[in-house]
Amino acid sequence: MAGLRVLAVDDELPALEDLSYLLRADPRIDEVLTARDGAAALRQLDRGIAEGRPVDAVFLDIRMRGLDGVVLGRLLAQFANPPRVVFVTAYEEHAVDAFEIKAEDYLLKPVRPERLAEAIRRVALSSDVALDGEDADTIPVELGGVTRFVSSADVVYVEAHGDYARLHTQTGTHLVRIPLNTLEERWATAGFVRVHRSHLVAVKHIEELHIDSGRCTVTVGSTEIPVSRRHTRELRDLLVRRAKR
Repeated sequence: MAGLRVLAVDDELPALEDLSYLLRADPRIDEVLTARDGAAALRQLDRGIAEGRPVDAVFLDIRMRGLDGVVLGRLLAQFANPPRVVFVTAYEEHAVDAFEIKAEDYLLKPVRPERLAEAIRRVALSSDVALDGEDADTIPVELGGVTRFVSSADVVYVEAHGDYARLHTQTGTHLVRIPLNTLEERWATAGFVRVHRSHLVAVKHIEELHIDSGRCTVTVGSTEIPVSRRHTRELRDLLVRRAKR
């Protein structure tokens, strides 16, 4: 794969210079462009498209003069071929915005080189590798004051908690401020199905389907999850099709 062409955007010059230095030090990156505000970033992106050398990823501050990073991120998401977005910010409270924009990662300042390297790895993978016919996606979670991104590929099932959802992985659980309906829509192409008003399940992790006296459940690891009547037939047909393949 050719090296990445990236754009760093920050209205504070020292922060922009530090970020650019770290990006240029990564062997997966060929070229680093810079911009001091959202308008300049859009000009850089338009120039790249016109020259046939589009930017692969934008490393973007959030609180900037003029066009802030969240607004700019939403504009980028509307591009025909949007660049990957990695937020680089001193503020934790915009992680949900990053999820909605489908940001690749969310880094807190001061940026640690190992976290930046992980973000670049995510960008490189998503720019070059399709994941076995499924769309990988990530969601920000707070762990001890640090924002981490959990991949949909690591989630076994999701349980509704009002306006929140609890993500169950093979190593633990994470409560996130995102409604189950939003995750159902977002992760439909990542192999998740709604089996109950309170549960979303990764089909690849379903081990058994039980139907007894009209009551249906699925076994996911050591957990038995109820399947509502309205979802039973659809889920059974889906599992049969997968088994035949």
